[in-house]
Amino acid sequence: MKKSIHIGGAFIGLIVGAGFASGQEILQFFTSFGWPGIIGSAVATFLFAFLGMNLTQLGCRLQTKSHKRVIYHICGKYIGLAVDIIMTFFLFGVTVVMFAGAGSIFEQQFGVPGIIGNIILSFITIMVVCLNIEKVISAMGLVTPFLILAVIVIAIYSLLTMDGTFAQMQEVAHSQKPAATHWLLGAFLYVSYNIAAGAAMLAVMGGAATDEKTAGIGGMIGGIGLGALIFFINIGMFAKLDTVSGADMPMLYLANEISPIFGGIMSIVLLGMIFNTAVGMLYSFTARISPIDTPRFKTLVVACGIAAFAASFVGFTTLVGTVYPVMGYLGFTLIAAIIIAWFRWNKRPKDRDVNILSS
Repeated sequence: MKKSIHIGGAFIGLIVGAGFASGQEILQFFTSFGWPGIIGSAVATFLFAFLGMNLTQLGCRLQTKSHKRVIYHICGKYIGLAVDIIMTFFLFGVTVVMFAGAGSIFEQQFGVPGIIGNIILSFITIMVVCLNIEKVISAMGLVTPFLILAVIVIAIYSLLTMDGTFAQMQEVAHSQKPAATHWLLGAFLYVSYNIAAGAAMLAVMGGAATDEKTAGIGGMIGGIGLGALIFFINIGMFAKLDTVSGADMPMLYLANEISPIFGGIMSIVLLGMIFNTAVGMLYSFTARISPIDTPRFKTLVVACGIAAFAASFVGFTTLVGTVYPVMGYLGFTLIAAIIIAWFRWNKRPKDRDVNILSS
């Protein structure tokens, strides 16, 4: 169970980047729909748990050290090749986005030049990724409990201090511009591009486990944890929707409303979650192009990390607008392939000796 909890914590840390923890993504994909957004968060919880369980189980079953074998296994030779190339490209892209996001937080919250944040996150990320996969997974799960605690505190504060009624907040929600035309589509889109970003590292985490059940439980725990975070962030922002709707980082706004000290703590937690995502993306990207237990791997980590640092000066907003939308379409392809693979696996003849590792 300890191993499963580590995988679950790393899964949450992998997915929760700048937009998730700050509340901006949840605001656009869930809260802006009002009450239906609560149902959307339940749908997202189920999808994250189901997909996380399947990806970690597939990684364990194939004992993969990069996403390649899992992608080709579930997508086939030709579609798998296209998904593999696109996913590898976006792993690097998300790493660049996280480095840029760190710079933005340093500049906006602490008044420090953004380049300082870029340099600090890039250096720490490169150092951690040079460690072995077990240490990487452990490092990625360290910040998760602090985020969960901070989100629950903010949600309780929002509910206790809300000025209007939920009916009034629903009226405010009607005036918002959500990221999708329907709350259900919003939930699917949100899960889609997050799974596209996280699938590679989820497969690697499953490959690091020796027991398929342990890996699957870890993926499920992570998915349920993500759903709980979405729910609490959603409720907290819905209760204060009239004041946070125009904020770039709504959860950080609410944290500063509680106390400037708590706002500073929330900023540090947010940076920690950005670090988690950067570590997962850079590790997965480099593991795809080089065997992990070689000197060449560490050399490539440094080279790719420096390249991502240089690319981060394009700007956080520009990068998010370019990288994330295309990832959503890739995510739908992956979700469909995972569901088909799940049906095939569960319908296989029980007495048939299937040599998965040779497929």
